[in-house]
Amino acid sequence: MAAANVGMSVLNRRSVIMSMMKMGLSIRSFASLAVGTDLVSAAPDVSLQKARSWDEGVSSNFSTTSLKDIFKEKKVVIFGLPGAFTGVCSAQHVPSYKNNVDNFKAKGIDSVICVSVNDPYVMNGWANNLQAKETIEFYGDFDGKFHKSLELDLDLSAGLLGHRSQRWSAYVVDGKVEVLNVEKVPSEFKVSGGDVILGQI
Repeated sequence: MAAANVGMSVLNRRSVIMSMMKMGLSIRSFASLAVGTDLVSAAPDVSLQKARSWDEGVSSNFSTTSLKDIFKEKKVVIFGLPGAFTGVCSAQHVPSYKNNVDNFKAKGIDSVICVSVNDPYVMNGWANNLQAKETIEFYGDFDGKFHKSLELDLDLSAGLLGHRSQRWSAYVVDGKVEVLNVEKVPSEFKVSGGDVILGQI
């Protein structure tokens, strides 16, 4: 667990970025996902796995949740991040949404969702560790298909994370992206926090 907690927060941001550039790894400042995109159409046949224990996975026959079930006829705030148990994600990103859940509800938001390229069991352990499972819905994008479909995927091998996602947030109404924020680099936390998107709704 100690190694998993190292995350991006204790890595020197500049050296990580320089290492990624030297290795020819992708550092995108924007994605193909844009305001107006219908998420269900943009990621056809993609589903996510709700955070759960292994026993819950077995009892549900390892069921998944379709994007239609997540977004259709709902107002959703969703944020994606590089990985469970990593520095900025744990210390800043998730808390910024957890602390604003009542404010989101006051604006008519049906659900606040956190998604990461992790399996649902890791996401479950992380959600419990952050005491956020009762306020935020956590989903695992275990094979990265969701983020790849939206071109929000990112190679973070330089940070020993492998293929993950960019740090981002979106306000989605009936599947359609109304607001989108993507950090320039995943170690930054400037535009994707709960306070920012709350003011954009």
